[in-house]
Amino acid sequence: MNHLKIVSFTEVGRRLGEQLARALSDVRAERYARGADESLRGTSLARFAQQAMFDCDGVVFIGAAGIAVRTVAPYLRGKAEDPAVLVMDEAGGFVIPLLSGHLGGGNELAKRIAAAVGAIPVLTTATDVRGVFAADSWAKTQGLRVADPAQIQFVSAALLRGAAVGLQSDIVVLGAPPAGVVLDGKAETGIWITAKTGPAPFVHTLRLLPRVIIAGMGCRRGKTQATLEAALQNACAAAGIDPRALAAVASVDRKADEPGLITLAASRGVPFLTFSAETLRAVPGIFSSSGFARETVGVDNVCERAAVAAGGKLICRKTVWDGVTVALAERPMEVSF
Repeated sequence: MNHLKIVSFTEVGRRLGEQLARALSDVRAERYARGADESLRGTSLARFAQQAMFDCDGVVFIGAAGIAVRTVAPYLRGKAEDPAVLVMDEAGGFVIPLLSGHLGGGNELAKRIAAAVGAIPVLTTATDVRGVFAADSWAKTQGLRVADPAQIQFVSAALLRGAAVGLQSDIVVLGAPPAGVVLDGKAETGIWITAKTGPAPFVHTLRLLPRVIIAGMGCRRGKTQATLEAALQNACAAAGIDPRALAAVASVDRKADEPGLITLAASRGVPFLTFSAETLRAVPGIFSSSGFARETVGVDNVCERAAVAAGGKLICRKTVWDGVTVALAERPMEVSF
C-alpha cells in the first residue's frame, strides 16, 4: 500500500490520525482533519471521497461507520477496483476493514494499524474468521493478478465447506500448499497460475496471472498508443497469452523518447526498458533479420532481441501490425506458500 488518506472529524480523531501517519511512515499517508482544520470545513466530503476512491490505495475513516459507508457508497466500482476502506472509532479501540479486505490489502492494513495503536482488528471475511486460506490475499502478496475476481467465491466456498481445491501452475511453486489445496489435484474448483489463455483445467478456475511477459517492440516514428496497443494485443492473441501478464515493454534506445511506447508502458503500469544497438547485437540466439532495421537502428532485429535482453525466453517471434513489430518473451518467476 503506497497512498493512504486518513479522514477525521474531531480534535480527538485528528490526534489519532497523526499517530497513524507516524506509525505508517513508509506509506504516503495524507491526513484530512475536517473538524480541526479550518481550511477543510467548507469543502465537500463527497468530492473528497470521489477523488480518494479513485486515486488512493486505501482510506481510513476515524469516526462512525455509517459516515464511512454513506460517503464511499456512490463511488464503488467492484471487488477488483475498489481501494481498501477502513473505519476506526475515535478511542482507537477497534479497526474494521469495510471494503477490499483481501485484494485491496484492507485486512493486512487493519492488523498493522491495530498493532501500532493497540486496537483490536475486526475482520469479517469468512476465510479469516475460520482460518482458511484466502487465495486472493495470497495472490496479492506474491505479485499475481486475479484474472476474474468472480471466481474467488468458488475457491473460498470450496475451502470453507472442506472440499479440495486443485492447483496447477506454469511457474515454480515453493513450499507446501495450505490445507485443502492439492497440487495438480483433480477437483471441480481450482487455482491456475498462468500467463496463458485457453481452456481452463477446472470447472471453476481462479486464474492468477504472473507478471512474466516481456513485449519487445519496434515501430516507425509517431505510432500512436492505440496502434501499439493493437499490435500488442495481436501478438498476445497469436501466442495465447493474456496481455495482463505483461511485465515490461522493451526496445532499442533510439526509441527511448517514443511517446507511444512510453504511454503504452505507463498505461499498463510496467517499465519501458531500452537497450543500445550494441547490447542487442550481443544477445545470444537465432533471431529474425531485417536489413531495413540494420540500416536504420544499427541492429538486424529490435523486438525479438529486446525481449530476450530484458530477461526473457522467446515464446513468440516477430509479428507485424501496421508498422509495429512485437515479439514476446517469458521471464522466470516463482511463488511460495
